[in-house]
Amino acid sequence: MSSPIVKLVAQRLALGILLLLAVSVLIFAGTQILPGDVAQAILGQSATPESLANLREQLGLNDPAFIRYFRWLGGVVTGDLGTAMSSGQDIATSIKGRLWNTLFLAFWAAVVAVPLAIILGLIAVRYRNGWVDKLISGLALASTSFPEFFIGYVLVYFFAVKYQIFPGISTVYDGMPFGERMQAIMLPAAALTLVVLAHMMRMTRAAILNVMQSAYVETAELKGLSAFAVIRRHAFPNAIAPIINVVMLNLAYLIVGVVVVEVIFVYPGMGQYLVDHVTKRDVPVVQAVGLIFAAVYISLNIIADIAAIVANPRLRHPK
Repeated sequence: MSSPIVKLVAQRLALGILLLLAVSVLIFAGTQILPGDVAQAILGQSATPESLANLREQLGLNDPAFIRYFRWLGGVVTGDLGTAMSSGQDIATSIKGRLWNTLFLAFWAAVVAVPLAIILGLIAVRYRNGWVDKLISGLALASTSFPEFFIGYVLVYFFAVKYQIFPGISTVYDGMPFGERMQAIMLPAAALTLVVLAHMMRMTRAAILNVMQSAYVETAELKGLSAFAVIRRHAFPNAIAPIINVVMLNLAYLIVGVVVVEVIFVYPGMGQYLVDHVTKRDVPVVQAVGLIFAAVYISLNIIADIAAIVANPRLRHPK
């Protein structure tokens, strides 16, 4: 790997770490300014002032904010996410299974969405300005106009209520057979696929059309190559960098943006876990889940940047 690439990759990694630290400060500050009293929320309205004072001391709520932040950050660095105030359970242990469920759901949505989006984008470019291109682009535009909850409820109505093909509540558990697990996630995975598919397809089409205006593509066309051969051999490889960026951004959304979909289908993932504990004002859980979502989003963006850098021939082969 050449020196310019190594330097750029190191810069992206350092920037990602600094950005994650900044996000951790924002998450901690945001949870601290929430209205209400954590001790009161845990013990209830009938708690005595003495019991409230004892609990605040036990939880370290009387310490200055910056001390609590560094205590929390130090625990995160060592893998200790704290204890849930509402249940007393270890957060890291509770999150482990739910994070796996969210990654499992996002993975299968990506397995369908990414290749399908690229294929539809290539087809739209091949038949650009024709009825096929207009049909694909029109459906994509319509799909991006609908929010996740609307798509989710439509899928539930038709496939779970009316035709009863798939379950409307996506219940999964440890040791569940693979086939049953796939059937359980079918509707939430379809909802996530429809949410990200259109954006990836439109950006793939735009990236390839931008390359199609290049001189080397016109030369390939003059040589008599078929339209698909020109797109596959010359346009698509040179448009791969922006396509990778778009794919990675949408993969980040599949993991971070699953909150609404998981709530609709009562799927036991990170989003459902976050919503459950926001209602209980369980600050340590909200902080931990928020930081994990931020870390995943930043990490995938860094991977996208690095992949785009490595895919740049001018950096791979400097003069």
